[in-house]
Amino acid sequence: MSFLEVFLIAIGLAADAFAVSISAGSSNAAAGPRAVFRLSFHFGLFQFLMPIIGWLAGLSIERYIQAFDHWIVFGLLLWVAVHMILSAKTGNEPIVQQDPSRGMTLVILSVATSLDALAIGMSLALLRISIWYPAVVIGIVTGIVSFIGTLLGRYFSKKVGRQAAIMGGILLVLIAIRILLSHLFSR
Repeated sequence: MSFLEVFLIAIGLAADAFAVSISAGSSNAAAGPRAVFRLSFHFGLFQFLMPIIGWLAGLSIERYIQAFDHWIVFGLLLWVAVHMILSAKTGNEPIVQQDPSRGMTLVILSVATSLDALAIGMSLALLRISIWYPAVVIGIVTGIVSFIGTLLGRYFSKKVGRQAAIMGGILLVLIAIRILLSHLFSR
């Protein structure tokens, strides 16, 4: 598998992490270099690990996860988005009640944005392609893209305030719907 092919796959997989990073960066709760690092690192780490897990699992687990993974992602992203929008509408400070770069929120976002990478790992196992090189590239690209997304979210937050959090929440809802529809209608 060429670098260009792996890179394009990595960019595609990083798109959801990028959008979530913009949303998280737009919240006043995810401020500071440590929060940016935690988001970028964890999104990259999970995008690195999920293809490996998928590759190791191969076909034996695919049929179990494939049936409902899109519902899990949809529910998790919708939950985070609703909390962002409600916090922004009610004027609670910070806009996101919990720092999205900490605790269970970080784990939920990391898993939700990396489930597609699990399927990529399974696909590479079927093609008998070694997983290590693609996993490293996917993880690094996602980490960099998430870092950029978080900084962009912080920039937009300073310009448009609460509207950025509402837009971020709406963006998460749209991502959740896209994931759900792509899985429901791709069969």
